[in-house]
Amino acid sequence: MTLQEIEQSFTSGLYHKRPITLVRGAGVRVWDSEGHEYIDCTSGIGVAALGHAHPVIVAAVQKQSELLITCHEMFYNNSRAELLRCLSGLLPKPLTKFFFSNSGAEANEAAIKFARATTGRSAIVSARRGYHGKTMGALSANWDRKNREPFEPLVPDFESLRFNDCTTAKEVITEHTAAVIIEVIQGEGGVRPASQDFLNTLRKACNDCGALLIIDEVQTGFGRTGRMFAFEHYEVIPDILTLAKAAGGGLPIGITAFHNKIDNLAKLSHTTTFGGNPLVCAVATSVIEHLVREDIPKRAADRGAYFIEQLRAIDHPEIREVRGKGLMIGVELKHPAGSVARNMMNEGVLALLAGNNILRFLPPLIIDTTDIDQVVSALRRVLT
Repeated sequence: MTLQEIEQSFTSGLYHKRPITLVRGAGVRVWDSEGHEYIDCTSGIGVAALGHAHPVIVAAVQKQSELLITCHEMFYNNSRAELLRCLSGLLPKPLTKFFFSNSGAEANEAAIKFARATTGRSAIVSARRGYHGKTMGALSANWDRKNREPFEPLVPDFESLRFNDCTTAKEVITEHTAAVIIEVIQGEGGVRPASQDFLNTLRKACNDCGALLIIDEVQTGFGRTGRMFAFEHYEVIPDILTLAKAAGGGLPIGITAFHNKIDNLAKLSHTTTFGGNPLVCAVATSVIEHLVREDIPKRAADRGAYFIEQLRAIDHPEIREVRGKGLMIGVELKHPAGSVARNMMNEGVLALLAGNNILRFLPPLIIDTTDIDQVVSALRRVLT
C-alpha cells in the first residue's frame, strides 16, 4: 500500500484530503514525497509563524528534550515559569494569569468555563460566522450548523449576534450574560475584521452588564496581523484572551490568559495532563522571544501590506474583494474557490479556504516579497 492508501484506509475520514504527501519543510516551503516543491501559504492553518524547521525551534526542541519532556502542573517547572514570565511581560497588566492546554479549542473551552464560574451566570454570546473550535463548549459557540447538527444537543445557553452589528450587541448582552466570545478578525468565517465601533460596543456592554469579554486570538495572535496581538489594533483589552497555533512553533499548545480579578476558580475544577509541559513551554518561549527580538510583527505588517497591494492589482472580474490585516488575507471570489485552491497547488502554492468562495492566505511571517510575487503570479495564471 502507498502512504496515501494507508491513511485513506485507517484514518477517521473526517478530513478532506489533498492528493499530496508532505514529507519535509524548510522556511516557507514544503516538499512532497515525489520531490515537488510548494510555497506554503497555509502554515498548518496559521501554526508555522516562523516557517518550517526554523533553527530557533529545532534548537529549543533538541535542548529541552534532552532534559525533561513531561512534568504535570502538580509540580513547579523552570520551563513553564520562563514562559509565564515571558507572557506576563508581553500582555497588558490586567491579563496576569494563565492556563496552559494543548489547542485553541481547549483554550476557548477553558475561557467559557472560567467565565461561567466567575460570574455565576450561564449565557454565552458569540458572533455569527464565528469559529472557536470543535470541543462541545467551543462548538456551541460556533455558527456553522453543518458542524453543529451531528452533535446536538450542545451546551445550552449559547446565543449569537450579527458580527459588526452594534444594535444587536446592545440587545443581546444582558445581566444574564456570563461572557461574549469574539474574534477580532473572523478566520474560518471569511477573514472579516471587526469594526472599531463594534468592539467598543462589546467592551462597553460587557462593562455595563458585568459580563466578561473573551477575545479569541487563536489564529490572529503572535504577529499574524501586524501587531503582536490583533486586539492592539483596536485598543480594546479583553478580560480573557485565548491563544494557540503560532505560540508553539508547530507543537500543540493552548493559552488562556485572564484578568487578575478572576480569582475564584476552585482547585482541580479544570485541569489537563499535557498542558504546560516543559517541551512545549521551552519552544514557545523561544518562539515568542524571537518574534520580539526580530520584530516579526512589523515584518508581517509590511509584507502583508505588499501582499494585499499585489493581490488588488490583479485585474480580473472573478475577484470581488481582497481584505485582511498583516499576513491574514482573504480573497473573495464570485464563485466557489475550491477549484482555484486545487489549481494553485498544481502551480506550486498551497492555500486555504475560508468558506465557500474565499481563498485564504496564512503564510509564515518570514515570507519575503519574492515569494509573495510567486504566489500572486500563480493566482493570476490560475484565474486567466
